[in-house]
Amino acid sequence: MSRRPARTRTASVLLLAALVALTGCSAGGGSGAATPPAHIARATAPAPKATTAPVRPLARSLPVRVRVPAAGVDAGPVLSLGLNADGTVEVPSVADADRIGWYDKGVTPGETGPAVLIGHFDTARGPAVLKNVSRLRVGDEITVTRADGTSAVFRVRELEQVDKDAFPTAKVYGNTTRPELRLVTCGGELVDGHRPDNIIVYADLVAARAA
Repeated sequence: MSRRPARTRTASVLLLAALVALTGCSAGGGSGAATPPAHIARATAPAPKATTAPVRPLARSLPVRVRVPAAGVDAGPVLSLGLNADGTVEVPSVADADRIGWYDKGVTPGETGPAVLIGHFDTARGPAVLKNVSRLRVGDEITVTRADGTSAVFRVRELEQVDKDAFPTAKVYGNTTRPELRLVTCGGELVDGHRPDNIIVYADLVAARAA
């Protein structure tokens, strides 16, 4: 299944989308590691190719719930995130720090392409929904329940920590030939109330289940 023309990425849209790395997930509470855990890569090399058999893409349907058992996440309803007036990508508000947001200028989870989910690691109020993202490992599952009653199950194939100034825009938001998922949050040791890095989880669709 191909994506609708209205959601086709252009260079300018990709550039705007990347600004979530520069402006989102700010003002953390507590302390984070200055370097990523050993199992989270620091490099921004192309993502490893999927090793699982392709799964038939799903029709468009909005995400309503996100479960990441390895990180203790069971969050819903899912927020819809667009673009701010200055062209940067929205992130959940501090009041919604316990919720996951979906970047609604892209595909829905299960469609062909990279569906992008965004959540806080922490805020000035303390730990947030993705506080345990470092517990994720390659092979763990992320399940997204959709409005049509189906659940899209993704398997993690890569975790990456990058400086926000070197955010891998094309790797995160660029076109893909199969249904994929990105889960983006912040990381790194606090600097002037902000975390300087992004942690990005890359996952592939491995199953679709009825509710």
